[in-house]
Amino acid sequence: MSTRNSQAAKNAARERIRAERERQKKQERTRRQLIVGGAVVGVLVVAAGIGFGIMKLTEPTGWEAAAQAKLVEPAHTQGRNGTEILIGDPKATQTLEVFEDVRCPACAGFEQSTGQELIKDIKEGRFKVRYTMYSFIDGLSGGEGSKNALSALGAALNVGPDAFLKFKTALYSAKNHPDEREDVYAKDSALLKVAAEVPELKGNKAFETAVTKGTYDRWAMEMTKLFGRKGVRATPAFMHGDKKLVMDKIVPTQQMTQAQYNQQSLNNFKKMIDKEFGPAKTPGKGTGKDSGKGPGKDGGQGIAKGEKDPTGKN
Repeated sequence: MSTRNSQAAKNAARERIRAERERQKKQERTRRQLIVGGAVVGVLVVAAGIGFGIMKLTEPTGWEAAAQAKLVEPAHTQGRNGTEILIGDPKATQTLEVFEDVRCPACAGFEQSTGQELIKDIKEGRFKVRYTMYSFIDGLSGGEGSKNALSALGAALNVGPDAFLKFKTALYSAKNHPDEREDVYAKDSALLKVAAEVPELKGNKAFETAVTKGTYDRWAMEMTKLFGRKGVRATPAFMHGDKKLVMDKIVPTQQMTQAQYNQQSLNNFKKMIDKEFGPAKTPGKGTGKDSGKGPGKDGGQGIAKGEKDPTGKN
């Protein structure tokens, strides 16, 4: 073999070796890129998963979500977001405001002893009543029974004012009203069981659906925002215009029976109302002592003309 041929063979061999090395380097770069790319994709997937998880964890649930849900106002309401529950003869020139919380034991005591007298005054046209329903006991004692019961009361009010009054009476009754430390009314089943005592609600599928689906949950949350309006932070409370009405206190004794206590409570309520509105007159006339000039200081409305609540809400 000539020197020339020998050198050419060596050059060719070196070229093949170089080419092979380049090919292997290219394969290694490609492999590393795929690994890095896959790692990046994996990190992005994990990050996306973490982000979704955080989003789900911080997503409003329960009553927080209800506060952001679509507002459905019950029929027979008025005012901003349907938060004025005004019941009574439209011709009545006076309005008594009643503040209650469904879980409140003192409210239950008032309703059991005096609730029917109040309804009697409403039906006789002595005055209209604006109910402001609170749910502060949920915060004090824990739970959600006040809000859930309020939502159900919204469903009853949508059926009619009578259904609302009867359902509220049943919720506060000695038979049904639970200890405030027991969150019984947080369960829809408990509310529906009580509602079965009300003719307008018993077997009423639309009402039952509204309760179980929480149709008026957002409305209940709007009502809870009224806490503190007119400075009222305890229940039951009574207002006539800007004036807070106060019943005489009862000092129970060991000899006093529940019936005697209830009678004294009823007498004190009548005394308070007669003092403020004058003695009851002919049913249906809407009469009662005027608290100002003209057709009544508050014009028959739940909020006096030009009045601004401390909350600024309604």
